[in-house]
Amino acid sequence: MAVLALGAGLAACAPADDTPVLTWYTNPDAGGQALLAQQCTEEAGGAYRIEVSVLPRDASSQREQLARRLAAADSSIDLMSLDPPFIPELANAGFLAPVPEEIADQVSQDVAEGALQGASWGDELVTVPFWANTQLLWYKKSVAEAAGLDPAEAPVTWDQVMDAARDQDLTLGVQGIKAEAYTVWINALVESAGGHIVETPEAPAEDVALGLESDAGREAARIIGEIGADRLGGAGLPTQDENASLTQFQGDSGSFMVNWPFVWPAMQGAVEDGTLDQSFLDDVGWAVYPQVAEGTDAAPPYGGINLGVGAFSEHVDEAYEAAACIVQPENQAAYFVSDGNPPSSTVAYDDPEVQETFPMADVIRQSLEQAAPRPQTPYYNEVSQGLQETWHPPASVDPESTPQESTDFITAVLRGERLL
Repeated sequence: MAVLALGAGLAACAPADDTPVLTWYTNPDAGGQALLAQQCTEEAGGAYRIEVSVLPRDASSQREQLARRLAAADSSIDLMSLDPPFIPELANAGFLAPVPEEIADQVSQDVAEGALQGASWGDELVTVPFWANTQLLWYKKSVAEAAGLDPAEAPVTWDQVMDAARDQDLTLGVQGIKAEAYTVWINALVESAGGHIVETPEAPAEDVALGLESDAGREAARIIGEIGADRLGGAGLPTQDENASLTQFQGDSGSFMVNWPFVWPAMQGAVEDGTLDQSFLDDVGWAVYPQVAEGTDAAPPYGGINLGVGAFSEHVDEAYEAAACIVQPENQAAYFVSDGNPPSSTVAYDDPEVQETFPMADVIRQSLEQAAPRPQTPYYNEVSQGLQETWHPPASVDPESTPQESTDFITAVLRGERLL
């Protein structure tokens, strides 16, 4: 009887049957997106109801599932949490509903430059910026001081941190695994050196021009090759991802590390668990990504999630209204605190709870303003895998040959002359 009574109560306060139900396909998180869906449903006052469906954990599987269903004109895909590198592919194929002008104006206000670039295709906003990730330079203050460096006060270069690690017989935390993390590193170095991996992002596959065979490409190859050959990244560099980099950094051999902001709550958790001493955390500093050329701002990695609306949705207007609700600055700030995912909104960083939880919030905001997306091309999958094939392992990278070999291989793949 109690169950029946509860069911009757729920039915009484449920929305009318004709309330549009929006399915939001989300990437896995700590539950923050589901909470935002519930909150915006309540704020909608019956205009729509958002239901969450969780995508696979890895980004490539998310892309595959969404692309296949959109190719079949699946009308159940209303909202999507999209990894930025896959946005050009979906936009180019006509799988994303156009962003209404008034929504575009609203969601572009006070948004970090890197996030706006990552949400666009062909100089047009095609998705709604949600949360935006970037890598910082994390370092042990004691190591930096011994090297005569103060990254918090003045930008440092890759050569400076490499020399500091080499001189003190320590290791650098970088991601050399044959996976997407490696593409992120390669791209950040090329962009920081003033170049682009893809020079003609909107060209047909057979006409895509790459920018690896350039001073920027060769400088990126020099840095990676030197770190690999001199074992500055440690013995496990060819299989080292973000988590392995963090573990290495926390060890006695750690010195500097490039990594996403998730490492801060992870290190705090380790101190609370007793696996790290508080003295270690007190010794950790943070700064903007290292420069490739002294005096030239770095272009840090950009990641995160943007919200796309399916072109075949039966509720496009409602979906964009829901997206605008989800990305309100106060919602982004709360999501940062609860799930650790940084806002694309620049004003969200001023939230007192954000500042207290993430003391490096202002540096993250600055980094996002400088950040550069990975190659924005419908053929991103081919470009990324092609880089991993030709730039791995790091110790084999040669500035005199790797950029050209990589260009030849990726170009042949795009022309259908070779297989990945």
